Amino acid sequence: MSKYIKINSADNVAVAVEKLPTGEQLNIDSETIVLQNDIPAGHKIALCDFVAGDNIIKYGMPIGHASVAIGCGTLINEKNIKTNLEGILEYSYNPLPAPALMPCKHLTFKGYRRKNGDVGIRNEIWIIPTVGCVNGIINELAKSLSKEIDGNGIDAVVAYPHNFGCSQLGDDHENTRKILRNMVLHPNAGGVLIVGLGCENNQPEAFRKMLGEYDIDRVKFLVTQEVEDEYEEGMKLLREIYSVVSNDERMDTPLSELRVGLKCGGSDGFSGITANPLLGVFSDFLVSQGGTTVLTEVPEMFGAETILMQRCQNREIFDKTVHLINDFKRYFIANNQPVYENPSPGNKAGGISTLEEKSLGCTQKSGSSAVKDVLMYGERLKTKGLNLLSAPGNDLVASTALAASGCHIVLFTTGRGTPFGTFVPTMKISTNSLLFNKKPGWIDFNAGTLLDEGEIMKSLSERFIRFVIGTANGKYVNNEKKNDREISILKTGITL
Repeated sequence: MSKYIKINSADNVAVAVEKLPTGEQLNIDSETIVLQNDIPAGHKIALCDFVAGDNIIKYGMPIGHASVAIGCGTLINEKNIKTNLEGILEYSYNPLPAPALMPCKHLTFKGYRRKNGDVGIRNEIWIIPTVGCVNGIINELAKSLSKEIDGNGIDAVVAYPHNFGCSQLGDDHENTRKILRNMVLHPNAGGVLIVGLGCENNQPEAFRKMLGEYDIDRVKFLVTQEVEDEYEEGMKLLREIYSVVSNDERMDTPLSELRVGLKCGGSDGFSGITANPLLGVFSDFLVSQGGTTVLTEVPEMFGAETILMQRCQNREIFDKTVHLINDFKRYFIANNQPVYENPSPGNKAGGISTLEEKSLGCTQKSGSSAVKDVLMYGERLKTKGLNLLSAPGNDLVASTALAASGCHIVLFTTGRGTPFGTFVPTMKISTNSLLFNKKPGWIDFNAGTLLDEGEIMKSLSERFIRFVIGTANGKYVNNEKKNDREISILKTGITL
């Protein structure tokens, strides 16, 4: 195993694959580099002398500039590098030719075909509140039904409490309604009980109309202020839903029906080298099979947005991508917050120093496919292929938004680790083997074998494709096994 990796021939930094001590000599591009500091794993090594202002190149692109003089062999981190990024920009459309698609393999998975023609990969009963005031009730109902049926005939019974649905105005109110609507209509739910209070802003009857056409045998409403015993009435409705859902069966479904969200969190210096490129290969594969992938975390596109813009399939999608980027920058500016102060303490400890560096690693999850559509927050997928979705970088908010757009699974890469999951299977892919071995109850798949075992991407991606299809077929990932399932809805305004 090499002690370092130089990602692109144009780079003037290398990344330490393991912890390297001061004085270690590395032969890089036929030059001997003597380390001037201890270099933690995942961190950057200067391959030349820099004066203040010189660009630092990684992934073949600038990730910022030297804020002070940096000697060859020195550790480069947030203390001696500064972002090049500024505020709202103007962009020109310079499209690249669309890459050739991989051959179609005519693969299938075992899915649940719904009445409206949509397909789910789980057959669960969800209890969704219109307002946070009834959270205690829905939790009690979910616990009681789960105990009563003891797992027979369905995959899970899950309550999804949240704190909203009342005392909200404008966009916040509509965001709550849209996310909840999309959950109710999600095909991973075989049936849904919607529980309201009765006096909330998110009025149950208005919410019912917002759903449009739905299967009345599988989606039912309970307004707790209108019944004498909400528990008894809720259990009655849940038993009716269960009698329908428990008869559903999996059937062979073309892989073109699969919709997958792409997300990263707790990133480290290996994210853009192992796990994120793996998701990029998977995304290109699924798109070539006629399927759909969705990239979000707009603030973590800043600095790499032109790469995505060059891949927009036409001028209309390019214009939507420009709005996606600049509207999110305006959101930061309107709230008097710096646009580019993104890398978290965990990111910095793992070797990520600037937002450009984070973004260039983050966007690799999208592979090289053409961008086919751009979705605003709360919108549902309507175009197959690679989509971009407006949502922040926050792990649970973004993952909830991906699931609400219609994704069956969220693929989540991480170098630091996290146990959370949203309302669809949330598969954790580690960037390094140390994390995979340390947190087997969190991490589902290890991409670190690219570095420590010398596995080639072709082998790793083939294993990963089989793993994802296995999950679509019904194999639980860790967040499902541990029932770590939550939702979080974007809030931007005041609370009354």
